[in-house]
Amino acid sequence: MAHTGSIKRGKPSYFMSILGVTLVLFLLGIVGWLVVNANKLGSHLKENVEVTANLRGDLNPKDSMALMEYISSKPYIREVNFITKERAREIFLGDGNKSWEGVLDANPLPNSIAFKVKKGYMNVDSLTSIQNDLQQQTYISDVTYPKALVGKLDNNLRKWSIGLLVVAIVLAIVVIILIDNTIKLAMFSNRFLIKTMQMVGATRWFIAKPMNMRAIINGAISGIIAMVAVFLLIVLFEEYIPEIKVLHDNTTLAILFIGLIILGICINLFSTHRSVIKYLKMKLDDLY
Repeated sequence: MAHTGSIKRGKPSYFMSILGVTLVLFLLGIVGWLVVNANKLGSHLKENVEVTANLRGDLNPKDSMALMEYISSKPYIREVNFITKERAREIFLGDGNKSWEGVLDANPLPNSIAFKVKKGYMNVDSLTSIQNDLQQQTYISDVTYPKALVGKLDNNLRKWSIGLLVVAIVLAIVVIILIDNTIKLAMFSNRFLIKTMQMVGATRWFIAKPMNMRAIINGAISGIIAMVAVFLLIVLFEEYIPEIKVLHDNTTLAILFIGLIILGICINLFSTHRSVIKYLKMKLDDLY
């Protein structure tokens, strides 16, 4: 009867253990997703800053092609487009600017080559070097890029990345402590069962094995529930903020979710086994 009673007393604590571990893993999963996407957002923003090389006069098709090939061959180029004067006018008006017709007789906008650089080159020093190099070309009058934006982008992304990383590390430590304490409370209700089994001659491994297996199962359940909750929240975010869909990466999400499950299992197993050993070493009177 004592054996059965101990098990019954243990069941509610296992439920609370799973619930507690799920909640802290869910919180850690959200922060982990934010950390991962902060870096991806930075890369996405960097790779979409446009640099413009304005051309002198109207080049013939041969010279234009040669210049395009020259710029395209550069190691920093990610994407390059030739913008005609007519296309430049469409972009100008599309941005909400007023037409100059009736004021000017000719289109004042130059032909240009617009390109995007790889994220490793998206910093003021590299762009200044690119600017100086291209402006030496005979057919290029000037090279422009949003210098203030690039400088602020780099600094702000660095600050955000460091801030989120610190939060993630602190939260990971808190999560480990919270899960450890949750498991200890769950095992507290099983202390008499553990001691009873020891007193009737059961070996340490025999006593610990089923509880360790239960810890692995509970950890996996917590991790899977947390994973599903994080995924549903991400889907909800993407539904209401479609722009963040560009950051969606199934491989990264899979690594994050597997990490949550493994973390849940490892901490559950470690805390459970440690608690079992602790109660095995205690005297019967100390259990009350």
